[in-house]
Amino acid sequence: MHGRGLWLIGGAVFVMIAALVVVMLIPLPDSRSESEKAIAAPAPHPTPDGMVWIQGGTFRMGSDPPANPQNPDRLRQDEFPRHKVQLPGYWMDVAEVTNAQFAEFVEMTGYQTFAEKTPTRKDLARSGIDGSLIPEDKLVAASVVFKTDFDKSTLNRDIPQWEYQVWEVKPGADWRHPEGPGSSIEKRMDHPVVHVNWEDAVAYLDWQGKRLPTEAEFEYASRNGGKELLYPWGNEREPGGTFMCNYWQGDFPLDRKDEDGFLTTSPVKSFKPNELGLYDISGNVWEWCHDYFRADYYANSPRQAPRGPDDSHDPDEPGIVKRVQRGGSYLCNTNSCTGYRTTARMKGDFLTGTCHTGFRGVVDAAGYDRFRAAQDKIAAWRVEKSKK
Repeated sequence: MHGRGLWLIGGAVFVMIAALVVVMLIPLPDSRSESEKAIAAPAPHPTPDGMVWIQGGTFRMGSDPPANPQNPDRLRQDEFPRHKVQLPGYWMDVAEVTNAQFAEFVEMTGYQTFAEKTPTRKDLARSGIDGSLIPEDKLVAASVVFKTDFDKSTLNRDIPQWEYQVWEVKPGADWRHPEGPGSSIEKRMDHPVVHVNWEDAVAYLDWQGKRLPTEAEFEYASRNGGKELLYPWGNEREPGGTFMCNYWQGDFPLDRKDEDGFLTTSPVKSFKPNELGLYDISGNVWEWCHDYFRADYYANSPRQAPRGPDDSHDPDEPGIVKRVQRGGSYLCNTNSCTGYRTTARMKGDFLTGTCHTGFRGVVDAAGYDRFRAAQDKIAAWRVEKSKK
């Protein structure tokens, strides 16, 4: 081909490329609805220290029934059906509330947790317990701990709720004494606070100007904005042999190994955060959520920012008032409770604290001014304290 033909072809190609570039530079129309645009909006205010902004969006919450009849991930019926949920953005604490943070709250307010007070039969009735069945000598300040000296020879794992055999209500166990009298948090100030019931968590967060996350908010954040993930870090429990969260290694409760470096709680931020910057969103301690627990709630959950059912119903203990817990704990394992999965649900009597339950807070756009006012009040108290 002669030079003139080459120039003509080259010129035509240049024109085509230029036209393509122009088309690519023209912005495509945003097909999202106005509500979807608002949901995915950036943070409306500066992000508070110790929190991250979780941009809103739509995701499919819950699990599909296991494809493998052996159910290797130990999915539970209350995780079904999977359903669409749409959430506006919110800020979430990067880690669980620590003993040091809770201690400051107690110092400023004089607050006493439920586990530190002698319960009354009226108290027990609020959670659905028949107080008349409790002997007088059992009405003592106490909380629930893992029973390390349980009788292994009589353990029966073939009965419903067999795990109750390794729990005990321990007099004197509370947030300052995690294992009971004689134990201390002196060297655990950066560990998550435990032995706090749902009302204790709410009281602390009210002081902070925050609130508990809804169950939907917790799962969405755990899944890095609703991504299809079995765990907050991906779909392999120990990628490359690396432990990603604090959970029980070995056959629970008979064989307790220390492969991840911790037998009980670990300092917050001991493991890598998820993509959003959230630490311990899986493992370490279960975390209270706002919602009442109902095993059948997912079949009726609204799509827009669900806040849970109006009441509680656990088929295993139908009369007990329970709230949702999420995230798993150092007692979760591979043979019984895989609570470290992103869709795993747990429930707890709202008045009962345990050795492996804590919490973290959230703030939404509507509550930001309230949050700032609460923080200003705390800051002023700190100033006055420093003068003494």
